[in-house]
Amino acid sequence: MSVISIDKDVQALTLTFVAEFDASVERVWRLWEDPRQLERWWGPPTWPATFEQHDFVVGGWSRYHMTGPEGEKSRGWWTITAIDAPHRLEFDDGFACEDGEPVDTMAPTHGTVTLEAAGDRTRMTVVSKFVDAEQLEQMAEMGMEEGMRLAMGQIDAILAENR
Repeated sequence: MSVISIDKDVQALTLTFVAEFDASVERVWRLWEDPRQLERWWGPPTWPATFEQHDFVVGGWSRYHMTGPEGEKSRGWWTITAIDAPHRLEFDDGFACEDGEPVDTMAPTHGTVTLEAAGDRTRMTVVSKFVDAEQLEQMAEMGMEEGMRLAMGQIDAILAENR
């Protein structure tokens, strides 16, 4: 499995995932840039994602839903806040209503993705920053840690297709 560490830091209000992949930084970057590749791994295998919109520019919106085993849908959105291709991406990430608009019952998290060469591999670090400890715990209870571990585990298969 590609995930090499997961760190939940309640004091810093962060959840950090570090994974390494047998691919170049540029190739791993395309997993974030291309919505068709992104939807193949964003979300656990039993909740595949569909990106209806993915404006991969600073200020751009992404809107998606994940479909559960019984056909239920969980909707989400991103607003891209920073891009330094192919090494850094930042975005606000939140839940959405049926119409795709952000819900106002839970504050968004802030995601920071960094990609760096690690020999002939790429190290990807994904940091989710929460507004408070309650939000961090709520997301952990919803399965965010395991969901991200499973999601990142799907990346190896995608990368292997293009070797």
